[in-house]
This record gives sequence, C-alpha cells and structure tokens, in this order.
Amino acid sequence: MPSIAMKLRFGLVVLAAMLALGSAAARADDHLRVGKAVGGPFDFVPLDVGVAKGFFKQHGIDVEEVDFGGSAKLQQALGADAIDVGLGSGPELAFVAKGNSDLAIAAFAGRPNSQVLVVRADGPIRTTADLKGKTVGISTVGSLTDWLVRELSRQQGWGPDGIATVALGSGAARAAALRTGSADGVVTDVASAVVLGNSKIGRTIVHFGTVAPDFIIHAIFATNQAIAERPDVLKRFLAGWFETINWMRANKDATVAIAAPAMHRAPDIVAANYDQTMGDFSTTGRFEPKALAVLARSFVEMKILPSAPDMSKLYTEKLLP
Repeated sequence: MPSIAMKLRFGLVVLAAMLALGSAAARADDHLRVGKAVGGPFDFVPLDVGVAKGFFKQHGIDVEEVDFGGSAKLQQALGADAIDVGLGSGPELAFVAKGNSDLAIAAFAGRPNSQVLVVRADGPIRTTADLKGKTVGISTVGSLTDWLVRELSRQQGWGPDGIATVALGSGAARAAALRTGSADGVVTDVASAVVLGNSKIGRTIVHFGTVAPDFIIHAIFATNQAIAERPDVLKRFLAGWFETINWMRANKDATVAIAAPAMHRAPDIVAANYDQTMGDFSTTGRFEPKALAVLARSFVEMKILPSAPDMSKLYTEKLLP
C-alpha cells in the first residue's frame, strides 16, 4: 500500500496542477483595450500580428483593438479611461508632462524612418529648401507628424514655424489633401508614400530618420489606473509584444501576409515598408537618454511646455520583460 508520505506528495502534485489550470483559466479572461494612434501604418502592425499569431493569448491577454485619428485623440482616450493601453508616439510624452493620467511603459521604435514628407509630383517644390513658408499636412497638433515638420524647419534655420502645418487627421485625409492641392506636402508613412509615388501624385523629398537619428518615434502608454491595479496584466502584454517583434524580424513573408490586409495595402508595398522600418523596432523597450533629451528640447521649442520636464517622471521601465 502507498505510504502516507507518498499519498501526501501525490495530493500536493494534484493540487499544484489544479491551481495551475485555474490560474491559466483566469489569465485567459484578462481583457485589455488597446488603442492605436492611427489605424493603418506598419508601425502599429505588431498588435495585429501578435493577435493573429496568438502571442498575446499565450500570455493570457485578450486584446480589443481601437483605432484613433491621431495622437491627441489617443491621449484623450487614455485620459478618459476609454482604453487601457495606447500605441502612440514619443512626442506624446508631452501630454503626460501636462498632466494626462498615463505613463509610457515601453519605447518600441527609435528613428522615425517610417515617416516621410511627400510633395506633389507635378508641383514646384523640388528640395527641402523649397518648403519655407509652405503648408504641410499633419495628423493632429502636438503629434509626431507635427514635431517632425517643426524639427525639420528648425534644422533649416527657419525656427519651428518656418513651415506651416495643418491638422488633417488620418493618412487617407492627408493623401486626399495632396491630391486636391489643398496642402503643398504631407507627412505620411512609407506605404502611403509608395502608393502616391506609384500613382504619379506624390514625390518623397524628406526621410525623417535622417532628421532625428536619436529619437523615440513610438511608445506604448498605459493609464495610471492600469499601472496601479493591473501591473501583471501589462507585463504580460509587453511580453507578448516583444515576442511578436522578434518573430516579425525572423519571418518577413509571414509578417507581410498578416500586415497587408490589416494595412489595406498590396503585399509588395508592405514588403517595402518592412524593409525600411522593421530594423527600427526595439527588442527591449528601453528609453534611451539621448532620445529623451531630444524630446525634452522639442517640447520647449514647440512651446508645448515652458521648460524641459523631468523626463524620468513620464515613463516607467518596471513593466518591461
């Protein structure tokens, strides 16, 4: 007959298995509302890939995706607790500095290689120098696209307002403005620029990765409430995110197959986008000091803040894998 000790050990094994199964079942119910600043660009495709490949599910996360028309709207949703997590831009740290109720929890892309400035193919603008005093379409005021134009203007010696900007919302709206001539140029993603070039409507004259080599183009934000009450859920979301990034780096063709319908783009266009930007995705999520310094300076130059904030108070790395 089994000894009492053997029975006890067997009982403990069964109990541990039951607890593990119960824990897994509970984790499968963890629901996160995740917003994208803009729905279409490749920059935010890792969310779609992670869902499609089950990386978030493996960590017990059920993702509900919500798309917005720019950084300001994303931050408004975070401030209103309408979403738990936001995929936004580095310049959105200014919203946090101004008191929005969220923090950045990961820096997921560095140089802004995915963003370009496109002008009309048949227009008079041929070089960067021709942009002085012209109007360029951006997504929203205070967004990444806004900052990039102002930084370009500053580097040209015109100050942050040497190029006029107009907030147009989505990438589709900006493309339409270029087609109709209501804007001299637009800031857009690589895939949209390829489409505009193929149709002989637009011509790319600026690659913003050369304008801001030390930068945080994109960051993941979470509400203060989620950070305080659901840190483990956020940790598991980030674990799924970075597993997705590593998988994407090693599987171009499969990534393109998932991204093309999510972006509503042809596979060859998505593949070109992948080649230009995949290498800029971070595999650690760390916030680099040089990039943070560039952002702090930009907040003052754009008159978003009266002085450079303490950047260490605008993000946390404690949730990173």
